[in-house]
Amino acid sequence: MSKLLIVDDEVNIRAVVREYAEFEDYEVDEAANGMEAVEKCRQNDYDLVIMDVMMPKLDGYSASKEIRKTKSIPIIMLSARGEEYDKLFGFEIGVDDYVVKPFSPKELMARVKAVLLRSKATTAPAASSEERLKFGGLEIDLAGREVYVDGVKASMTPKEYDLLFYLVRNKGRALSREQLLEAVWGYDFFGDDRTVDTHIKMLRSSLGNYRNHIVTLRSIGYKFDAEAN
Repeated sequence: MSKLLIVDDEVNIRAVVREYAEFEDYEVDEAANGMEAVEKCRQNDYDLVIMDVMMPKLDGYSASKEIRKTKSIPIIMLSARGEEYDKLFGFEIGVDDYVVKPFSPKELMARVKAVLLRSKATTAPAASSEERLKFGGLEIDLAGREVYVDGVKASMTPKEYDLLFYLVRNKGRALSREQLLEAVWGYDFFGDDRTVDTHIKMLRSSLGNYRNHIVTLRSIGYKFDAEAN
């Protein structure tokens, strides 16, 4: 049974989400603000966090950053602000999905299910023949979800890992932005090409001297090429 943490300063919203989540057989815990959410994530293991943005004491974005310092837990952000800037900012700090208030509880549960499935798929053990790949000074541990740049462990968001691993598993193959959106974010993701471009930019920054291994294919998308420099 997957365990969810619902974080919102509005009691009624927590109650509604809890009701639907428990109906779907999820175990549920609650937090009323970002500070409480961070503390609960330190003390407990959750499979997914549903996090409101605007909260007292510590907002959802800041709480997500703190949680991600110690644990790689999928996060779905809830917000009354649906502008593209707000969504992209959330993805830049590593949230997995973004739901705009007012929302349908049924749709939220569908997104929870989709994010959990993608999370389990990307954290599943890799085949032994490809557990650890090395491209010069760039080492990629697929099974351990770790990346080393010239011997130094890179700090990446979960989506950066997912994107890099998908590119590497398909190295040399031209991948359209639509393919990357579907593979990494899921077919039901509402985003557009700029979401991919934003994460590619972040990923290249994390790869440092090996940023050019991710090649831009004009009018198509991207590919991973270990020979590119």
